[in-house]
Amino acid sequence: MKNEENIIVGISIGDLNGIGGEVVLKTFEDIRMLEFCTPVIFASVKTITFLNKHFDLNLNFNGINSFDQIIVGKLNVFNVWNDKFNIEFGKDDPKMGEYAIKSLEAATKALKEDKIDVLVTAPINKHNIQSDSFNFPGHTDYLAKELQGTSLMFMVSDDLRVGLLTDHVPVKDISSHITKKLIKDKLDIIYESLEKDFKIRMPKVAVLGINPHTGDNGVIGKEDDEVLRPTLSEIKDKGRLVFGPYAADSFFGSKNYKNFDAIIAAYHDQGLIPFKTLAFGKGVNFTAGLNKIRTSPDHGTAFEIAGKGEADESSFKEAVFMAIQIFKNRNEYHELTENILKTRQKKI
Repeated sequence: MKNEENIIVGISIGDLNGIGGEVVLKTFEDIRMLEFCTPVIFASVKTITFLNKHFDLNLNFNGINSFDQIIVGKLNVFNVWNDKFNIEFGKDDPKMGEYAIKSLEAATKALKEDKIDVLVTAPINKHNIQSDSFNFPGHTDYLAKELQGTSLMFMVSDDLRVGLLTDHVPVKDISSHITKKLIKDKLDIIYESLEKDFKIRMPKVAVLGINPHTGDNGVIGKEDDEVLRPTLSEIKDKGRLVFGPYAADSFFGSKNYKNFDAIIAAYHDQGLIPFKTLAFGKGVNFTAGLNKIRTSPDHGTAFEIAGKGEADESSFKEAVFMAIQIFKNRNEYHELTENILKTRQKKI
């Protein structure tokens, strides 16, 4: 088990024409962050030097080519490439998509090999990352494949946690994706994560309906009555505190969300619009269900303000803190589980 005082946070740099590089460097310009972790940015010394100068920052960092060169308590930059190229802030450029994926792949490899403890990803552009070798809607699907898990997109802030049954799925295809198996799988993930990653005993989870007014007894769609309700009933029968389905239009405005440890939304915008309205800038995207920890800020590349020095690093900083805390919580959970098993074996 790794020393929790020495957590190594790997960072994929995202789309360099967006605000990712800016929020990463602004986060670690605050040297107090180095008391909590040892960051490793997967990019190149040339790239970070350019960004440091462009944003008039005063960062000191350690360039490395192997993980045994990491200096604990200092900002480290792992050279994934040595190419020289022009960063054109605000431009949607496939070349920047290539570098974003190079950074992500190198960071993911390091995560799988335990060279880093957690991964925090800066925003990518989902359009310019597509290629013959990388055909994923985004980070979540790629990491689920690489880390061999069933992932759950889990948006988290201090007092609000929203998970998704379906994430990057066209609206016209949502209902066909929502099956009994999917509902059970996603709820299994969210319960395990709440207990293991967030230290919540007997978590209470609310589920939002698929259709407006949860179908109005079949008048506005039958999926809630035929798929969602019977599945939730089966899950309740197993002793889990799951409630719903609730009509999504009034659930957040009525502040009903405050009565639950987490909410499961049927689809992307149903969950993310209220989450970002209530927690934007302080929210974190956590990929639950994987054997490794990955977080990211709750915003995208923001090309419209890229390069102007206007980006707010708050959400990225929260993503770093969240990854560190979940790492500690998982360690504590595993230690507790091991101690319980040892106690039981002694009794036998």
